[in-house]
Amino acid sequence: MVEWNITDGLTDYDDAVAFMEARAAAIAAGEADELIWLVEHPPLYTAGTSAKPADLVDPDRFPVHVTKRGGQYTYHGPGQRVVYVMLDLNRRGRDIRAFVQKMEDWVIATLDAFNIKGEVREGRVGVWVERPDRPRTVTGKMAEDKIAAIGVRLRKWVSFHGLSINVEPELDHFTGIVPCGITEYGVTSLVDLGLPVTMADVDVALRRTFDEVFGELPELSTDQGRKSA
Repeated sequence: MVEWNITDGLTDYDDAVAFMEARAAAIAAGEADELIWLVEHPPLYTAGTSAKPADLVDPDRFPVHVTKRGGQYTYHGPGQRVVYVMLDLNRRGRDIRAFVQKMEDWVIATLDAFNIKGEVREGRVGVWVERPDRPRTVTGKMAEDKIAAIGVRLRKWVSFHGLSINVEPELDHFTGIVPCGITEYGVTSLVDLGLPVTMADVDVALRRTFDEVFGELPELSTDQGRKSA
């Protein structure tokens, strides 16, 4: 079984990372169940392994946390649902590309519950929505905004970190960074798109669509049990 935990209030980022690392180690050792952890953070920026210093536009605005997850700079803050995903890829298939695609599919399925069409783009990490109500870009492309970010790390083939979906964050807070190093497109949220969606609504959709995308955890075979013992 995959355990689900929702933490009310604002969770300290460093405390969250310490917890994830300990839980991932316990999962790898066969001492804990997989976990999906839903949190909100106080306003902060995180720098992934590909972060470029020039993309931190306003370094004094919010605390900056250097993290070992993949990706560049991201923002976390109130009104954004952060989903920490601790799953055992030893049992779900050791394929990081397929795993990230499932994360994307999970976000897209969650957005679809609110009649929002989320899409992925080659060379642009995360999930995007088209904005036909906005002027086209300087290159003539359809305007698009990012609504969800994805950044994961694996240790002993157990994942941690995860994804974030913008429900109703303060979008101005994203201006202190170049989100994920992309300058041509903006950032949006479910409420910004005109939907009166609550965090609880998103949590329900995440729970329902998780099973559709990831399925049940495969049974542990006798041989696997001996190896992990």
